[in-house]
Amino acid sequence: MVREVSDFSKEVLQSKIPVVVDFWAEWCGPCKLLGPVFQKLAETAAYANKVSFAKVNIDESPDLAEKWGVMSIPCVVCLHKGEEVGRAVGFAGEAVLKAKIDGWLKQL
Repeated sequence: MVREVSDFSKEVLQSKIPVVVDFWAEWCGPCKLLGPVFQKLAETAAYANKVSFAKVNIDESPDLAEKWGVMSIPCVVCLHKGEEVGRAVGFAGEAVLKAKIDGWLKQL
């Protein structure tokens, strides 16, 4: 399940498991394409209890976008224990994004 982040520090930075965060905006066409792909991956049984999926609307949280250096969207960032593990910028299809997430998780 994908949730919109309300408390980034608690929900992402203090999470005991890695969190894959989709930085997006309502007006962004590629973000709209990524949304269903991101949701499908979040519902993948292989990720259950191993990784969490979250979204941050950059128009509602510009401070977070700035803090994490989000210069272009969509921007998917994998964070673990408050540290960035990996990043993908732009639209990626399901297979590509899954491969990236799997690669990030293998680093941990």
